[in-house]
Amino acid sequence: MNRIGKRVIFKAPNVVEVERFKVRPINDDEVLIKTVSTLISPGTETAFLQALPNTPRRFPQYPGYSNAGIVVEVGKDIQDFKVGDRVVSPTSHSSFVIANEQNLFKIPNNLSFDEAAFFNLTAIALQGVRKAQIEIGNSVLVLGLGLVGQLAAQLAKLNGAFPVIGVDLYDFRLKVAKELGTDYVINPKESTLISRVKEITEGKGADIVLEVTGNPDCIPLALKLAKRCGKVILLGSTRGESTVNFYSDVHRKGITIIGAHNSVRPRYESFRFYWTRYDDCKLALKLIANGRIRVKELISLKVDYTQAAKAYEKLIKAKNEVIGVILDWRNA
Repeated sequence: MNRIGKRVIFKAPNVVEVERFKVRPINDDEVLIKTVSTLISPGTETAFLQALPNTPRRFPQYPGYSNAGIVVEVGKDIQDFKVGDRVVSPTSHSSFVIANEQNLFKIPNNLSFDEAAFFNLTAIALQGVRKAQIEIGNSVLVLGLGLVGQLAAQLAKLNGAFPVIGVDLYDFRLKVAKELGTDYVINPKESTLISRVKEITEGKGADIVLEVTGNPDCIPLALKLAKRCGKVILLGSTRGESTVNFYSDVHRKGITIIGAHNSVRPRYESFRFYWTRYDDCKLALKLIANGRIRVKELISLKVDYTQAAKAYEKLIKAKNEVIGVILDWRNA
């Protein structure tokens, strides 16, 4: 069957369009999915769109890796999925996508497509929290309360962190984090950050700092916010170079710095603090479905896929209003 799909394309820096394309036939080990909802990854996708440092800067690009939809065709070698199954996959913003079984997960019955689309970003936050090796009672500071930061704060608390401290420049994000269970929220524009953190942590600084801003200027700040012999987890992908005084902020304090990019995972089998992408994605869906992780409150905006350009513009220019954006593909 000849199918014509529609997909989001970054044609050039800061240029977002929706184009038509011919959907290729699936292979025997693949399934074809009709998309219902996709979740924009705010940090990564807007950075790639703007061609910021530490991004490919090659165009065109086809963004997106958080897709929820319905199986409409299966290859003859597929055993665990059938036509009509509700599924998520790490595929793009497109009306039709193709995935194999290793990248496919069934959506729990009580979960909407919009909520299920958070599976991948939850898994990304989860691998960073795992690498932090949080113990019950560790103070955890989340620097940057965008979408991944909001999820990381919830996961840190679920993992036993107390208190969880959220830091962001936007009061809207702080309000949402507080509603979702963050113990303390701080706007550095309205408070002396380091002294406030020391006040909360009885003069020590945070046991663990999760840096999720993606701003290279926040790396030295994260090191200062961590206590002596504390840990700094680099969960956000920084878009530029950082200047750090390693003697005073790392060496003398005995700070441990852990890079937590999503690609740093075992490929085939999970082990302590390092789970595979498949296992974390599967767990993420269970956590969301059981209410352990709340994502509805993170959906600030839901728009038709034809309004994709406006959605990205909103994410870039209105960070004080928007955290999560869902693209609706039902009419594509």
